[in-house]
Amino acid sequence: MNGKKILIINGHPDKESFSFAIAEAYKKGALISGAEIKEIVVRDLNFNPNLAFGYRKRTDLEPDLSEAQEKIKWAEHLVWIYPVWWASLPAILKGFIDRVFLPGFAFKKIENSLWWDKLLKGKSARIISTLDQPAWFYWLVNKQPSNQAMKKLVLQFCGIKPVKVTTIGPIRLSKESFRQKWLIKIEKLGRLNK
Repeated sequence: MNGKKILIINGHPDKESFSFAIAEAYKKGALISGAEIKEIVVRDLNFNPNLAFGYRKRTDLEPDLSEAQEKIKWAEHLVWIYPVWWASLPAILKGFIDRVFLPGFAFKKIENSLWWDKLLKGKSARIISTLDQPAWFYWLVNKQPSNQAMKKLVLQFCGIKPVKVTTIGPIRLSKESFRQKWLIKIEKLGRLNK
């Protein structure tokens, strides 16, 4: 039992989606391993996803976003679960990232420099994304833009590494046996805290 602190962030806006089954499978495995679990279900948060002024003017955080920042600070390992829509993230998850991963929390720009300080060092992450196309096709032909953006330009930008990626597809038209096989694999990732 390693007692790792794991935060599961579910970015799917539909509670009937396969992403919720994935989150439960990961959680089940992680709890068996003795990990401490906290969760963020983005669809259930009360917040404005629009960063109305960019970084020019501060927008006060809603209580749910302040709590989300505290959970991220607490966690040693972040598990992001979301579908790939239009080669990107669901709008609500993108809005969550825009509003939560702010300067002073996730990174800090260095004055008179193009460089920045990474404020979330010491954490690791796992991305679990679902697709309506085969995962190999998304990787080989489309170069997996959502996974690359999330891994390199959000998480690693803020100091989170390593970041591992699991891509599951195609979900649309998939058989129950395909989904069950993946849920067993996801539970094993949870047991390993990876």
